[in-house]
Amino acid sequence: MSILALARPRWRSLAPGVALGALSGLSAVLLLGLSAYLITRAAEQPPILYLGLLVVGVRAFALSRAFFRYLERLSSHDAAFRTLSTLRVGLVERLMPLAPAGLADRGRGDLLSRLVRDVDQLLDLPTRVIQPLVSSGVVVLATLAGLAWFSPSAAAALAVLLALALVAGTWLNARISGSAERRTAALRGQLADEVADLATDVEVLLAYGAADEHIRRVERADATLRTAELRASAGAGVVSAVLTGLTGAAVLAMLLLAVPGLQPSAPLGPEFVLSPGTVDGPVLAVLALVPLAVFEVAAAVPAAWSARRRVRASAARIAELTEQSRPEEIPADDGDDDGDDAGAVAVAGAPPAVGVLLELEGVTVRWPGQQAATAGPVDLRLAPGERALVTGPSGSGKSALAQALVRLLEHEGSCRLDGVEIRELSPAAVRRRVCLIEQRAHLFDATVRANLSFAHPEGPERCADSQLWEALEAVGLGEWARARDGLDTRVGREGALVSGGQAQRIAVARGLLSRAEVLVLDEPTAHVDPELGDQLIRDLLGAAAGSGMSDGSRSVILMSHAPVPQELVDHHRHLTVAQPFRSSERIESHI
Repeated sequence: MSILALARPRWRSLAPGVALGALSGLSAVLLLGLSAYLITRAAEQPPILYLGLLVVGVRAFALSRAFFRYLERLSSHDAAFRTLSTLRVGLVERLMPLAPAGLADRGRGDLLSRLVRDVDQLLDLPTRVIQPLVSSGVVVLATLAGLAWFSPSAAAALAVLLALALVAGTWLNARISGSAERRTAALRGQLADEVADLATDVEVLLAYGAADEHIRRVERADATLRTAELRASAGAGVVSAVLTGLTGAAVLAMLLLAVPGLQPSAPLGPEFVLSPGTVDGPVLAVLALVPLAVFEVAAAVPAAWSARRRVRASAARIAELTEQSRPEEIPADDGDDDGDDAGAVAVAGAPPAVGVLLELEGVTVRWPGQQAATAGPVDLRLAPGERALVTGPSGSGKSALAQALVRLLEHEGSCRLDGVEIRELSPAAVRRRVCLIEQRAHLFDATVRANLSFAHPEGPERCADSQLWEALEAVGLGEWARARDGLDTRVGREGALVSGGQAQRIAVARGLLSRAEVLVLDEPTAHVDPELGDQLIRDLLGAAAGSGMSDGSRSVILMSHAPVPQELVDHHRHLTVAQPFRSSERIESHI
């Protein structure tokens, strides 16, 4: 199903808004027409009794116009927002299996623009495209039919001028603004990319004197976007001018056609009846002023066609992101979960080696788009409670191997968990037992409690404060938390209020709460001062292996480019750089 089809509410939800929009438009036309008739008749000074119905009608249509307009906005936006919430969740679910490696080539700002601004743009499909087109069409046809009852020639002339206005307005808008409107979404994504890169790397850019050049890049992207938006606004202005001119032409045409057949107006009284084809003074006023209201309603058509181009451009950008094929280096995740881990491990397969929790034989990993292996081959047998160290220079594939262990990347060779190939388990089942703590683990702009409790396997609501304090004590943050606001201590956006070492300790505490049997620590000292790195490694290894498991059987795999005391680990594997490749930091910077 296409993105546009997903963004369109069901007709049962959309129909009330369309009907209410048509009623609001008809009320506007009837208000102007009845007001003109009332004022003209009142100038004849008939008995006020005969004007009572007209006065009531003017008041009724004045109120109903705003009333129906409010209900139309309420109904159409309710239908659109309900569809939008479902669409947004569905798009995120489509992207989750691709992250992080499958989205590495997407700029973070552009990715955010597609998921927020472009998705929000789809809201215009029901509210600014479908509803205005249908309701304005109903209003125009009904008005022309009513005018034809009085003067068929005047109604025909108005129909011709309306068709000319709609065709000319839509064509001119497409010629002037079409290209700019289709480019605006992409240009907005480029600007978001530049701004995000500047905000993220501002300290490095300032340190190396490159901030001014990056600011100029932002200014150029902003100027290009502003030019495109001004071009789009110019098209809307030209269309408005054309419609205004043709509105005046319609009023003049109605007068020229109706005046020659003008008849004396019959006095109001008990016997008064409006006859078809009769044009008197009050009816002439109606014929002259109704085009003003009709053209105002019809002006929504070129605007709706313009909104349609913007919606299609945003839909194409979203489709480009979500409908891309899954690289073979990323495991398929159909959303199914194996449920009970014990039952999942009991499937037929190679019998587990005695005392071995995780076993790797000839495991190689490569990033999407790489022809040669990024990491491996790796052979490792890890028993419960053991610690393994994987070393190697930057680019040797340590992060790739870490992500393969939690099924974020596919692997070649054999990787068995309790004797079962992890390919036979769902990614969710693997991640319940193997927890990856990245070198730049994300911290939410919230409290320590919120950043830890969501990792509890039974949900945040089942996570007791005592468990949180136990995890903090295990990683050496208990005293630090008590000196502040306890579990309500805020960590800031992406951990801005804590140091690099504290951020890593919080991330490890989160891993302890997950009750995973294997913790994978990916470069935990990458953002810590070297003199503090050794002590942090000792604390994290001790916390990871000795807390949260009743039998002390949690295993740890440490990825590090820095040396680690051999007495802290049971196994050591060294990776070498097979070929130049994209660093995982590039991937993390876009997630």
